Amino acid sequence: MSDFVHRHGIPRWFDYKFVEASANVALFIPIGVVSALAFPEKRWSQIAALGLLISGCMELGQLLFLHNRFASPLDLVTNTTGAVIGALIATYVLKSQRPAAFQQRAPE
Repeated sequence: MSDFVHRHGIPRWFDYKFVEASANVALFIPIGVVSALAFPEKRWSQIAALGLLISGCMELGQLLFLHNRFASPLDLVTNTTGAVIGALIATYVLKSQRPAAFQQRAPE
């Protein structure tokens, strides 16, 4: 499959490892967003720790119970990165929304 896409103009760096890492980041962004919205008093670093904890539990489960899969330190890094990106997005959105008292009123 990769030979097919590479012959049709997709660069060589776009391989299975790249797709897997990108998917791990993308799948953990919602965890970061939801966590930041549910716990707005938490810092992004605390939500990163939560993402690392969740990812660690998943990787430990793969190691102990899914013998046809393997735990990967890269998965811990990419999953945590996704949680951080999600937390930063949510923090930015929350801070960019100004309270109604500070919004400029349109002239009547």
